[in-house]
Amino acid sequence: MSEVPPNVTGLAERRAKARAEHDHAAADALRDEIRTEGWLVRDTADGFELIPSPSFHVWPTVSSLPEGGSPEAEREGPGGEPGASTAPGRAGDTDGDATAGRDDSADPGRVAEAAHPGRHPGRLGHLDAERVAEAEAAPPQRPEGSELVGRSDDLDGHPERMVSSQLLWDGSLSVSRLDETIVPPAGAEEPAAARPTVTVALLVDGHPDELRECVRALVARTDARILALDLGDVDGAGAVLQELAEEFPRRVEAWHVAESPHWRGGSAGWGESRDKLLRLDTSDVHVVMDTSVILDGDAVTPLVKALDDDVTAAGWKGVNPREDEREWLEAEPGEVRALLGHLFAIRRDAALAAGGFPAEARYYRNADLEFSLGLPGTLVALGKDLPVRQERHRRDDGADPGYRDEESRRTYDRVLELLRSP
Repeated sequence: MSEVPPNVTGLAERRAKARAEHDHAAADALRDEIRTEGWLVRDTADGFELIPSPSFHVWPTVSSLPEGGSPEAEREGPGGEPGASTAPGRAGDTDGDATAGRDDSADPGRVAEAAHPGRHPGRLGHLDAERVAEAEAAPPQRPEGSELVGRSDDLDGHPERMVSSQLLWDGSLSVSRLDETIVPPAGAEEPAAARPTVTVALLVDGHPDELRECVRALVARTDARILALDLGDVDGAGAVLQELAEEFPRRVEAWHVAESPHWRGGSAGWGESRDKLLRLDTSDVHVVMDTSVILDGDAVTPLVKALDDDVTAAGWKGVNPREDEREWLEAEPGEVRALLGHLFAIRRDAALAAGGFPAEARYYRNADLEFSLGLPGTLVALGKDLPVRQERHRRDDGADPGYRDEESRRTYDRVLELLRSP
């Protein structure tokens, strides 16, 4: 690593002092000054560390990531300032604690909007989106006397207006054809239901070779979109993620933050990071997947198909608690009490309505149980028939054993509360 210039170290020390005094405006300004010098400052349990700025854009914290945009569209805010978020309630929320300024409660209006089929421009696949864009750019010729009404040319911020209602006007009869009753021909088949859009969400906390194999298998064996959040470029995994996003620009969307994982001595918690992925997503189905899981075939489609009217989530492995509630046993395929976080698919609107992922869970262990117990509806596990393998045991994550035990116990105390609640 390059030697840090003394002036940059001095700026970082001044920033640490400003943070200690809760002067976040000064801390933000100093962070930006450090960035102009070609460095990123990353907060750690012992203070801070300075790393050279990578070639890709890095947001300061998980909480500062803007929801409802893309990495490319959101890289510059008003005035061209890198990383300036225009998301409501997020301005200035780029320093301080990782969860500062965050409202963990579900917004009923936002959840209703997320659940409404007409509010998901992301449900258009890339090919369909291109066709719509082409149609908007070069509309077909219309017969003389016909016109389009009820259409707005101001599309910014209103993707639902891209395909507007079309009113055909018969100039000779002066009658709206929308008033006519349209009767399908006898024997006509019912139109096929639209396939749900699917996103596989990955949390990147190191293990770059494993990440590469995981993403390549997803691209080769599924049609799902891939949404990945890199925490701190651990072991160069963030750089590998960016390479994959550039190699597969239509499939892989990459976000990067300077915060490193809490289980690696940083400040980005598992629950907070997973919840941000959920809220960055725009698909119907959100798939939680660990980068240690490799697909040998299309394991995503069977999970999505299992989500019928009663099933909220479907996963690879499921567990049920013993009567003493102190131990969970792996379950046979079928209905289960909880799904393990290796791989499972969930209706995104249901996850949002349930409040998202538990922000208090700073480490992954038992957090999947806590999340599962908070979900409505039925959960099912499909079992070992899925074409899936796991390359690494998830305990091999670089976390200190004492830390793992303490954080696991904290989360399991909340699991017990959920199990015993009426």
